[in-house]
Amino acid sequence: MGRSLPTYTNLELVLLLGFFAPARFFCPPPCVYLGGPGWKLKQEQLTARDVGEAGLRVWGYMGLDTMGSSLMETQKLSFEEQPDAKGFGCAKALYISDADKRKHFRLVLKLFFSNGQEIGTFHSKLIKVISKPSQKKQSLKNTDLCISSGSKVSLFNRLRSQTVSTRYLSVEGGAFIASARQWAAFTLHLADERCTQSEFPLREGYIRYGSVVQLICTATGITLPPLIIRKVSKQYAMLDVDEPISQLHKCAFQFQGSDRMYLCLSTEKVIQFQASPCPKEANRELLNDGSCWTIIGTETVEYSFSESLACAREPVSPVPLITALQLSGGGDVAMLEVQGEHFHAHLKVWFGDVEAETMYRSPKSLMCVVPDISAFGSDWRWLRYPITVPLLLVRDDGLIYSSSFTFTYTPEQSFLPGQQAPTDVPQDSDTLLNSIHQEFTRTNFHLFMQS
Repeated sequence: MGRSLPTYTNLELVLLLGFFAPARFFCPPPCVYLGGPGWKLKQEQLTARDVGEAGLRVWGYMGLDTMGSSLMETQKLSFEEQPDAKGFGCAKALYISDADKRKHFRLVLKLFFSNGQEIGTFHSKLIKVISKPSQKKQSLKNTDLCISSGSKVSLFNRLRSQTVSTRYLSVEGGAFIASARQWAAFTLHLADERCTQSEFPLREGYIRYGSVVQLICTATGITLPPLIIRKVSKQYAMLDVDEPISQLHKCAFQFQGSDRMYLCLSTEKVIQFQASPCPKEANRELLNDGSCWTIIGTETVEYSFSESLACAREPVSPVPLITALQLSGGGDVAMLEVQGEHFHAHLKVWFGDVEAETMYRSPKSLMCVVPDISAFGSDWRWLRYPITVPLLLVRDDGLIYSSSFTFTYTPEQSFLPGQQAPTDVPQDSDTLLNSIHQEFTRTNFHLFMQS
């Protein structure tokens, strides 16, 4: 206890991953984004320290988890700066060998500065290999390939089935675009079709054709209007199909309440296309190529760390990940068990800017003493509403790992809604804070790594 949180600069890494698609190349291709001001400041610091080094850059190498240590077996990534100041790299040529018969695997990303200093090694989530779309009608008895509400998906279009014409639905400058290089992950939600767009409550369950859905960009939060998802067969939208949607199937998105208007691409633009009714079959509508999308599930891995400019040269990996919290005891002896992965004895748990007494138990468990609320300053003891602080892991060399967890102190007694707090604090007000209970909430503190 007693240490102050180091001055740091934030570094973010986002790895976006799609499930594996036909031809044994990744579709969409793995992408990596570098965000936060720390990357540029770190490069400037290394350039000033290493005489003769000019224009230091970040390089990456990506490969499958069973590949050897040789960097010749991986694809090299270079990063270009985008208009939003994030660095972007794409492993477009990465593929799976025909000899690799695995059904699941992980990707491994190694990052370096161009002077040879290692940044760290980062792993994707487990990816399922789907080499071709299922020809069977999907059933909820076998949900392995079904897409559930709240899942992250990517959409791509391939004109005349030509690989070189592949375009991915993406977001740029606040607008939806069709990009040949970058793709966005979208959260696909079921919605209640009886409600208006302004209400749009979300529902749980598996996505079925004919359902009203909402596509939300995971990076920007930008959404499309309510859409009805339709099955596509031979360039026709099937209006009477009610079955679960399967990975890598072709589908179309009709704007709810419109006169046969569908989400469509035109070169790099995303437009609305009006389908033609089928004179012989009323349950079909004729689409153009640009209105037929292939849907595929995606995974996003986000890493967040903040590095003091006085940090040692040690790599940031392995990055510890918090997965669960378990509180025991209370009052002055409250203990918090932090559960996760890649823990070690050189980590301390911090509640915001307050260091907690931490005991290392195993690579999957840390125990710490919950700091008293008074540790956050004398003004905090008179507050009558919950106080939430982020949970951080700090390495002994000053490297800070953000997490998706926060800790909330909640005074048991509080004023009624609309009641004003007294201007004078009575002498016995300490009794209001004698019993404090803690609860956990989730928030977004992260580093983004996307493939």
